[in-house]
Amino acid sequence: MARKVTRAITEHRLIENGDRVMVGLSGGKDSWALMQILDVLRQRAPITFSLVAVTVDSGYEDFRHDVIHEACVARGWEHHVERTSIGAVMDDLLDPRDTPCSLCARFRRGVLYRLASGAGATKIALGHHSDDFIETVLLNLFFAGSLKAMPARLVSDTGRHVVIRPLFLVSEDDARAYAKACQLPIVSCCCSACGDLGLQRQRVKRLIFDLEREHRGVKASMLRALSNVTPSHLLDSRLYPLAEHVAGAPLDPGATRVDIL
Repeated sequence: MARKVTRAITEHRLIENGDRVMVGLSGGKDSWALMQILDVLRQRAPITFSLVAVTVDSGYEDFRHDVIHEACVARGWEHHVERTSIGAVMDDLLDPRDTPCSLCARFRRGVLYRLASGAGATKIALGHHSDDFIETVLLNLFFAGSLKAMPARLVSDTGRHVVIRPLFLVSEDDARAYAKACQLPIVSCCCSACGDLGLQRQRVKRLIFDLEREHRGVKASMLRALSNVTPSHLLDSRLYPLAEHVAGAPLDPGATRVDIL
C-alpha cells in the first residue's frame, strides 16, 4: 500500500515539502487508512510535511467522535472535531426520495474549506480509493449525463484550497484490510441512508462486483482508462474546436493548429 500511495503522491505532486495536510477523518475505514499511511510516509519521506486530522460531526445521534479522538490522541496525531448541524439542514432541504450522500459530502467539504485556513493547511486530503473513482465514472455516465470521475489533485474554484486523494491507486479491499491490520476503530456516520442498498452508488458497486467476478481485471482496466483518454473520439466539440467548420468547406490552411493536451 505504501508503494501505491507514494507513486500517487509523486506522479501528481500531491504533497510537497513544507505542506501541512488536513486529513478529513470521518472514522470510516478509508479515512483511517489514509491517516495511518500518511503518518507512516511522513516519517520516511525525504521531504518535511505535517498532518492534522479533522472530523466533521454532521450532528447525527450516537456518532462516536470521542472514539475517533481517543484513537488519534493515543497515536500522537493532532485532531479536531467540528460539530455541525448538517444532518438537520439536509432533512429540511431534501425531497424524501432523494439520497443525501452527495449533498452531505459537499457540506462537509465546505466545512473543511472553512477550517483549512485557520489550521494553516496547504492541502486537504480525502480518503477516496480506486473503487470510488470507477464507481463515480459510471454514476456520472448513467445518471448525470457527463463523462468524469475525480481528479487526484483538485484546486478549488476560488484557488484558495487544494484537495488531494492519495488513495486513488488503492482498492477498497486493501484500504479495509490495512485499517483492520492497524487496529483502527471503525466508526459509523450514523446516517440512516448509509449502506442503503437501493442507492445508486450501491447499485453501481454491485454491477462492478459482478463484472469483476466474471471478467477479472475489469476494475483495473477502468482505472487505467481514466489516464488513457482520447479526446478526439468523444462528442464534446469543446475538445477540438477547429474540427467545427461549415459542412463541405475545408479548414483554412493558414489556421493555427491547436493541440489538445
